[in-house]
Amino acid sequence: MPIPWTAVLFLAFLYLAYNALPTLLAPLLTPLRRLPGPSSPNWFWGHLREFRGDAGTLAQSWIAKYGHVLRFKLILNLDRLLTTDTKALNHILTHSADYQKPAQTRVALSGIFGEGLLFAEGGNAVLNILRDLWQSSISRHGGAATQVDILAGLNQMTLDVIGLAGFGYDFDALNPSGEMNPLRSALNEILNPAAQSSPLVLIQTFIPFFRRIPTERRKKIEAARKSMLQIGAELLAKKRTALLAASESKEQGVISEDNVDVSGRDLLTLLIKANIAKDLPESQRLSDDEVIAQIPTFFVAGHETTASAVTWCLFALSVDVNIQHKLREELRAVETETPSMDELMALPYLDCVLRETLRLYPPVAYTARQAMKDDLIPLNKPYTDTHGEVQDAIRIRAGDQIMICIAAINQMKEIWGDDADEFKPERWYNPPAGASSIPGVWGNVLSFLGGPRACIGYRFSLVEFKALMFTLLRAFEFDLAVPKEDVTKRSLIVTKPVIKSLGENGNQMPMFVRPARR
Repeated sequence: MPIPWTAVLFLAFLYLAYNALPTLLAPLLTPLRRLPGPSSPNWFWGHLREFRGDAGTLAQSWIAKYGHVLRFKLILNLDRLLTTDTKALNHILTHSADYQKPAQTRVALSGIFGEGLLFAEGGNAVLNILRDLWQSSISRHGGAATQVDILAGLNQMTLDVIGLAGFGYDFDALNPSGEMNPLRSALNEILNPAAQSSPLVLIQTFIPFFRRIPTERRKKIEAARKSMLQIGAELLAKKRTALLAASESKEQGVISEDNVDVSGRDLLTLLIKANIAKDLPESQRLSDDEVIAQIPTFFVAGHETTASAVTWCLFALSVDVNIQHKLREELRAVETETPSMDELMALPYLDCVLRETLRLYPPVAYTARQAMKDDLIPLNKPYTDTHGEVQDAIRIRAGDQIMICIAAINQMKEIWGDDADEFKPERWYNPPAGASSIPGVWGNVLSFLGGPRACIGYRFSLVEFKALMFTLLRAFEFDLAVPKEDVTKRSLIVTKPVIKSLGENGNQMPMFVRPARR
């Protein structure tokens, strides 16, 4: 007999209620409800829209008002813990099995990157291409200062670098013709600014049932990911065939018939070499799918973050031309145009500028963790809850989520002093003692996080940053093309600049570039 439509609707209601009930009951059950914090500005969005602006400044304003342990609201008014207590942060980051990426974050990111490392519980030549392109543009304008979008150029350049260093693949992103190869086209679709979350996308993230509803954005991302993974599979097969042939024939160098350099040191080549090693136990070998799954993650994480960091560094140097001049003088004292890694690491003021940039402008402003079990998070100093009771630990329930605001930790006046929000590279000649309490994997800042889940590519990022600054500062002087007050931040995975008066034009950093004067 046919089932009455009312029964169908009732069953659908029960299914939705079953999926939504944990989310709806969470505010009533979490001990975070006893923490002080700001009231929600919107029943659905909570503070999400505010957090996607200048997250560090927002968090600091809350901390100044409510203390170093507080709660705020995100989607559907769900509570989130926010703390700048370094002992608490150390506990959360070092107990990575107990504090994992939230399920919603996994769903959102896996739809873009796939399930690569984010979910597992020729460089100098390219730099010179960017330099030469800007020099060519200046020449076409008779040697005068030329306005360029620094962010766009750096995004293209760092994409070429990670393509070559990671996979021996040339995106040709700096091609003046503007033509895109298939892999770059796929990546551009994945990183399209139109990915800003809509209410439906966010509901799909929280309630699995709604993920069955197809959206145009999901279709485009899925098509782009398939294209990227297909190209990755072709790269993998080609390199592995050449490496196996070289291993069997004891040959070295280039296998001419495949045109693959088996002596290459890109990540994919090294990974395949390790994977086919005869002394590697079968249980430790990665499958083709596991290798290919890393490709979107490395392409995105490997170029977006560095491009953002260098962009913000050039912004800071354009605001304070004395710092820019001092750094350029140090770089020009190096006798070669192609310094080694050791030579770059031996430049003290460049190192100070790098550290100050990553302190004040971390490419990723915040990240999230979810408690996998009930826990007591220890604190350096107690706080007073909304019942007036003094607490020396944070009580947290399994499922509760924590926002780790990297930008706020890096700018704590309690650690860095009253000038914490100013760009002062010289502070790194004698950093404050309190900075050692920040549980970061590098440099007494939290920009690369800490603990077992810290950024695995931070060393590559540091060298790339220094090489970029070396090449660009020796060749050019940089001046902002807009008032500095017109520049603000937008955080969508990576923190990028937005010009307030040109907000509809997306992320950009317009600057005047001119040849550096001797």
